[in-house]
Amino acid sequence: MRLPAPDPEMGAALVKAHHAVREVVRANTDAAVGWTVASRALAARPGAEDRLREIEYVWEDLYVEGSRGDDFVGVRSYTSEWVGPEGIEPHPPHPDNTMVGKAYRPDALGMSVRHTWDVTGGIPVLVTENGISTTDDSRRIAYTQGAPNGLFAAIDDGIDARGYLHRSALDNYRWGDWKPTLGLIAVDRETFERHPKPSLAWLGDVARRGRP
Repeated sequence: MRLPAPDPEMGAALVKAHHAVREVVRANTDAAVGWTVASRALAARPGAEDRLREIEYVWEDLYVEGSRGDDFVGVRSYTSEWVGPEGIEPHPPHPDNTMVGKAYRPDALGMSVRHTWDVTGGIPVLVTENGISTTDDSRRIAYTQGAPNGLFAAIDDGIDARGYLHRSALDNYRWGDWKPTLGLIAVDRETFERHPKPSLAWLGDVARRGRP
């Protein structure tokens, strides 16, 4: 399913509303204020750099720029997409594709964090969604090793990243479907039994060590 491009006027209204809520929250609480922006980790084909900037602004940078002045900005990242002269390129079928037809791109997280940091001018980053829809848990482990490696490389370069949230703990309901499995724990939809996958223990060990 390919969604239509967001309306920039509606986006600007959402940013204005976000800023208004930010002031109310700060006036009445000591809570940190921020929101999450879905990052597509877009990259330009040769000669499509101007087209990239146009698309990036409509889909992402309008909202990332709206984070300036916040206490943090959330990053949601799964994959990367190419932009050509005609726009965002559909990803072709490939054995490595995820269950929803997206490219297997663990490097997208590092790209997303760096881009968000640059656009905001240095707002602390929190990874609020990152994972992969696959039936092969060994691929989930490989993806979840590659993605945080990119995050730690960004941290080593001075980017202030405050945390990482994997999606998801359980195989869950996604865009009208139970089939794409992103969880660290499998769920039997008939009995509701839960079965931890090897990736759960693996990621828990990473969390204890503090590094992949």
